[in-house]
Amino acid sequence: MALRVVFADDDYLVREGVAALLGRSGVRVEGTAADLPGLLAAVNEHRPDAVLTDIRMPPTGTDEGIRAAKAIRRDHPGVGVVVLSQHAEADYAYDLLGESAEGLGYLLKERVGHVDELVRALEDTARGGSALDPKVVGALMAERRRSAGSPLGLLSARERQVLALMAEGKNNARIAAELTVSLRAVEKHINAIFSKLGIAAEPVVHRRVKAVLLFLDDEGLLAPG
Repeated sequence: MALRVVFADDDYLVREGVAALLGRSGVRVEGTAADLPGLLAAVNEHRPDAVLTDIRMPPTGTDEGIRAAKAIRRDHPGVGVVVLSQHAEADYAYDLLGESAEGLGYLLKERVGHVDELVRALEDTARGGSALDPKVVGALMAERRRSAGSPLGLLSARERQVLALMAEGKNNARIAAELTVSLRAVEKHINAIFSKLGIAAEPVVHRRVKAVLLFLDDEGLLAPG
């Protein structure tokens, strides 16, 4: 069965172009919207599998995509939401993923041209998974000199590998399978990551998100909020 999607962007040409690209990839675009009220109305009407939305839309042009994601996840918990942004902005990422990362994605707008990856992100969030921009994740895994004061310098090579997979939205079981280690080993690595980054006392979802965002920020990939 084709994935059913609602897409929101205030630019008419972007809406039409992306809808056409998704359609050619087998996705059914059930509706489009140009602003926050229109998006919420379209979701209520069509009950799609997933939503793709720009982060800035009318009426204020600030964080409508984030507010829409929260409202949709509250009122329609089975609907995945992928938010598009020009930059990997720390404040918006915290706001989007802080309560729960399940069923949510955060992609850079340039990813729209990579339709297969965009569709995969929509499919993952529709299944309750999460999606973080693969270009950002790839940069996280690149070997770069880190500042002496960075807490990430305390992580072992394996812990950094686990954190990079967390940044891809993988759960513990998928990380264990990819690294060919036991689930218990992954849990130990993650607990060590939280401890070394000084975020061991926070709620579990907050810890995972904060660890990933600290990693992004250390690489200088997060724009100021």
